[in-house]
Amino acid sequence: MSPDEYCRQKAAASGSSFYYSFLFLPPERRRAIIALYAFCREVDDVVDEVSDPSVARGKLAWWGQEVAAVYTGAPQHPVGKALAPVVREHGLARESLELIIEGMGMDLEYNRYPDFATLEVYCHRVAGVVGELSARIFGFTDARTLEYARTLGLAFQLTNIVRDVGEDVRRNRIYLPLEELARFGLASDDLLQHKEDDRFTRLMAFQIERARGYYARALALLPAADRKSQRPGLVMAAIYQTLLDEIEAAGAKVLNQRISLTPLRKLWIAWKTWVGNSVRSGGEEREA
Repeated sequence: MSPDEYCRQKAAASGSSFYYSFLFLPPERRRAIIALYAFCREVDDVVDEVSDPSVARGKLAWWGQEVAAVYTGAPQHPVGKALAPVVREHGLARESLELIIEGMGMDLEYNRYPDFATLEVYCHRVAGVVGELSARIFGFTDARTLEYARTLGLAFQLTNIVRDVGEDVRRNRIYLPLEELARFGLASDDLLQHKEDDRFTRLMAFQIERARGYYARALALLPAADRKSQRPGLVMAAIYQTLLDEIEAAGAKVLNQRISLTPLRKLWIAWKTWVGNSVRSGGEEREA
């Protein structure tokens, strides 16, 4: 199996919405973004699948060495081999890949986040940086596009946090800031006991609106000249904003179920966004 094929299988097996945003890219850019995505999946899986924190830290340290090897031309892993030409062709900084690893490593240090400022650091490392690297692969002419991409990455991560509250709680992880739980009269134990009362509903409404605010800010930052090249991110924004609508319509009952969109619906949203339908920016719509 070639390195590129390994990455394609890794991306397809994840079932992630991100995969749908890659489908309509030209082959070379699609190969590049799938290699980056496969790297993110590999380092994320270390934390999710390795139960011993010391072993997980060792594996993340190995990936740090593999990133170094990507830039010296001697990677060992199929993902590293696929990524090596990508970092050269698109000018992806080694420090950015290392920052993603650091972000994944935060899951070994935190299973609770005291406040949003701390959570935002995590979101930037595991998603904002990925957004910027993706924008570089898609192509841009205006530096403001990189700020758009970083902000959009945070919006995606905040959406994931909203969607996965119940799944994370079952792993004894709470990404909703403790300060905000307290503001709505909740404590960690309330989530661990799966209490979906009015306090929880109000808390989740606050989280959903904050995520929407990040989408609005991101889309407002994207220069018109780069909207066409950045369509994969706009596809993801359309899918994820629809997901937020579904979560809200279900009363934000995310502690005891995982609300998601079907693959067919994701494909439909991806196609109609790619061919030029509008993408929401706050309460308005803008042409993609």
